Amino acid sequence: MVNSIEVPSLSEELKARLAAPLKIGSVVVNSRVLQSPLSGVSDVVFRRLVRRYAPKSMMYTEMVSAKEIYHLQELPSIMAIALDEDPISIQLFDCRPDFMAEAARKAVAEGANTIDINMGCPVNKITKKGGGSSLLRQPEVAEAIVKTVAEAVDVPVTVKTRLGWDDHEINIIDFARRMENQGAQMLTLHGRTRAQGYNGAAHWSWITKVKQALSIPVIANGDIFSVEAAVKCLELTKADGVMCSRGTLGYPFLVGEIDHFLKTGELLPSPDVATRLQCAKEHLLGLWSHKGQRGIYQSRKHLAWYCKEFSGAAELRDRLSQIESLEQGYEILNSEIARHQ
Repeated sequence: MVNSIEVPSLSEELKARLAAPLKIGSVVVNSRVLQSPLSGVSDVVFRRLVRRYAPKSMMYTEMVSAKEIYHLQELPSIMAIALDEDPISIQLFDCRPDFMAEAARKAVAEGANTIDINMGCPVNKITKKGGGSSLLRQPEVAEAIVKTVAEAVDVPVTVKTRLGWDDHEINIIDFARRMENQGAQMLTLHGRTRAQGYNGAAHWSWITKVKQALSIPVIANGDIFSVEAAVKCLELTKADGVMCSRGTLGYPFLVGEIDHFLKTGELLPSPDVATRLQCAKEHLLGLWSHKGQRGIYQSRKHLAWYCKEFSGAAELRDRLSQIESLEQGYEILNSEIARHQ
């Protein structure tokens, strides 16, 4: 069935700008739609599913602790990059410039095309140690991190951040300029404050202001759950691209759908229930193949995300959230796929 959502027409100015590749310093990316790093989600299995539908898009690893890399001889598994992953960025977090520089060098050796610095994570266990969005309150430290990392590696350094600590401390314009001045070659802006977490609406109007203030590419992030939302966001903000986050949970088709529309003006058909559940099966198999029994346990949340917006989805979610084996998951999914064919 053809997607029936009405999507605003792209302005001619926006069409022309988005038709060109995205240039992140020396790296050229042939897509203006990026897949966000998602903790506990963005492993090689997930990235491979997203890339199937968006082969030219930039993908990101889960955020990696620079402290962990600094003290370990072996790199953590979440930094693993497959040989065919290109373009790919490794996202790092910490508050110590020397730790971040050393981690960045190791990430480049692992194959990262860019190094992304997380300055936006709102989770307490990250911010209380000086990482993530707490750096919005420590702009001098953030400057030192970007400068030191940019001098340590020969690939572009980028920053992902938020508007500010809360509604009373929105300092993103000054903060973003500082990051650019210290060597950041792209900034991704989540249109929420740290205090918002993932609640309320993303304030895209602030992304517009930051885009006007910077000369490096600015990527809009927050509430990009559909092609329609992506186009509205780009028209409002004039950003250089969009980054998808929670909209791809259980729906790895989204990045490709947006990318296709921006390039062609055509809406791809929405995948039917059977197709989505077949993708869930592949996700389950991939996690089991890469991680064994641990992958089965991790798959439960992913499979639950695939079960939405169709008759019987809630019951299916409950059953899949308790699977103990690949065979059990396959049996449940095969039965449900047959019901929808």
